Amino acid sequence: MRILFIGDVVGSPGRDMVQYYLPKLKQKYNPAITIINGENAAAGKGITEKIYKNLLEWGAQAITMGNHTWDKREIFSFIDDAKYMVRPGNLPPETPGNDIVYIKSNQQEIAVINLLGRTFMQPVDDPFRIADELIAQAKKRTNLIFLDFHAEATSEKQALGWYLDGKVSVVVGTHTHVQTADERILPKGTAYITDSGMTGPYDGILGMEREAVLKKFMTGLPVRFEVPKEGRNQLSGVLFDVNPETGKAIKITRILINDDKPLLD
Repeated sequence: MRILFIGDVVGSPGRDMVQYYLPKLKQKYNPAITIINGENAAAGKGITEKIYKNLLEWGAQAITMGNHTWDKREIFSFIDDAKYMVRPGNLPPETPGNDIVYIKSNQQEIAVINLLGRTFMQPVDDPFRIADELIAQAKKRTNLIFLDFHAEATSEKQALGWYLDGKVSVVVGTHTHVQTADERILPKGTAYITDSGMTGPYDGILGMEREAVLKKFMTGLPVRFEVPKEGRNQLSGVLFDVNPETGKAIKITRILINDDKPLLD
């Protein structure tokens, strides 16, 4: 099974890149499943129902989230009906939304899990323990398990990758918005990358306007961060090939599209 993952989609620039390039990526790579991290898709923070539906219409089969899940208040009105959206699983049990989403392709089912890190982030439940619980639940249905670990610290991401080696098909890091070059297949068959990167403004700083971020660093004063309305954009993602019988990863390939790295036919 080939899985295409598109990293943190930031605002309208990121959405524009998905709408334009996803059909081209599907034509070039022919993935069975496409998963998108959408927690920054609405003006850089959160997601709306319209945007959630747009991402599905443009070709995603599942949407993962992160620490900005609740930033758009309207999410509470639709998250329980958003059957293809998976929010972080290490939140309290009564939290609305799905902690696992199951997607079928050609009679093969994949479980999609989303977890938050704890280092340098808001307090949440232990991702290692919750990962074990959710994986045990998913294993009752499928050997194909995809885990988006939305975390800040590279050490915590690597630690979870090693901890879950052989237990899941994929551990892909999100949140930091900078694609890492450490993609690998771990010894027991789990595909791992510390961060898939960001889909959004290419000339901003982590997807935000440069001037505002620079002012914050140089003055220490409160600044409103906004997604640039104009400029060059990029798409970041990862392609995974997984054996559908064993659930073990076979290949992992980074994808980065921008003016300096165009998509070649």
